[in-house]
Amino acid sequence: MRILIYSYNYDPEPIGIAPLITEMAEGLVARGHEVRVITGMPNYPQRQIYNSYRGKWYVTEQKNGVTVQRSYLRIKSKPNLIDRLLLELSFVFTSLPQALNGPRPDVILLTVPPLLVSIPAALLGRLYNCPVVLNVQDILPEAAVSVGLIKNKFIIRSFEALEKFAYRSAKSISVIADGFVKNLIEKGVPAEKMVCIPNWVDVNFISPQPCENNNFRSAYQLEGKFVVLYSGNIALTQGLETVIKAAAKLSHIPEIVFAIAGETKALESLRWDCIACGATNVLLVPLQPRSELPSMLAAADVGLVVQKRNVVNFNMPSKIPLLLASGRPILGSVPATGTAASAIKKSGGGIVVPPESPSELAAATLELYNNPTYAAKLGDVGRKYAVERYSFESAIAQYEALFSQVTAQSASTDSVLEITS
Repeated sequence: MRILIYSYNYDPEPIGIAPLITEMAEGLVARGHEVRVITGMPNYPQRQIYNSYRGKWYVTEQKNGVTVQRSYLRIKSKPNLIDRLLLELSFVFTSLPQALNGPRPDVILLTVPPLLVSIPAALLGRLYNCPVVLNVQDILPEAAVSVGLIKNKFIIRSFEALEKFAYRSAKSISVIADGFVKNLIEKGVPAEKMVCIPNWVDVNFISPQPCENNNFRSAYQLEGKFVVLYSGNIALTQGLETVIKAAAKLSHIPEIVFAIAGETKALESLRWDCIACGATNVLLVPLQPRSELPSMLAAADVGLVVQKRNVVNFNMPSKIPLLLASGRPILGSVPATGTAASAIKKSGGGIVVPPESPSELAAATLELYNNPTYAAKLGDVGRKYAVERYSFESAIAQYEALFSQVTAQSASTDSVLEITS
């Protein structure tokens, strides 16, 4: 098949949806398909266009068999709501010429957010007479409203209308967790239109490795330490202040170190929190290159998943499959009724404590520190679950089957229309 992937994020962006979409595109190429990706200039998580792409309107690259077509983005490092809308609009308008600059696809895969991209994707689906598969990574505007990012009622209603349009115009909708299915059914989306395909992890790339002779531990003088690791996006939904306060409660135990890897500007804010709390046992490090991810995860004794209590219950952090695959126990400070808590509990590979509770987080950390056998058992069970549930091979096969199904249905509908006309 000729597959057109419409995704705002892509390699070389190191975290979030970019690595997943990159693996999907390259995996589909490896299975014999022709893949073209429409994306923006790389900017995440710094929210600054990478140096080698700065000042360019369009760039077309060939990466591991994938044709990657990039377009200009209007982006600010500290965006307000208007800036975010202008960013999305810039991608909508500049990406469309790139999407038209190539062969007709058999199927279009669109990842959201951002929601506004559903407009050009629907237009392309009509123009090319091909099905659009909507890949929902987060549900807007609910996710943005819950954390206070969107408050204007007119904007909320506009996004709700756009959300309905996106669901209605898609031939099929892939979601990453069961909680998404329930949410969309309540909004009137037919259950038969949806398929749940969890975000995956390459269990060969991320695998259990010993802590000894570990590059990450050596680089940051962590030999002999009990390392509690958080790595990834530092934003409104995480609430890393809870981790800092929990660390302060355990600062009297010199063997326990909390390591937080994230974007440099976000780390500066956390540095002041450490000083204010007296958390001398927190190590703040910049995001590591993706090639170093296995080493960093192997350096941890515990992997952290952190959310605020007001995060919508269907949010599913992509780091959960990664941590499970690494064979390290997860400590989740997340809402008990949410998708993240459900995923951790189902895996059997971690502990869940209430969000925004430094005392509970510190107590659970101490429990794992004092019970290495229990921690190792959680890691082993989690690894087995990741292999069975989150393997890349299983996910790519499901997407391939979905694409085949929707293209066959589309061809069948076209044949019926021709006969009736």
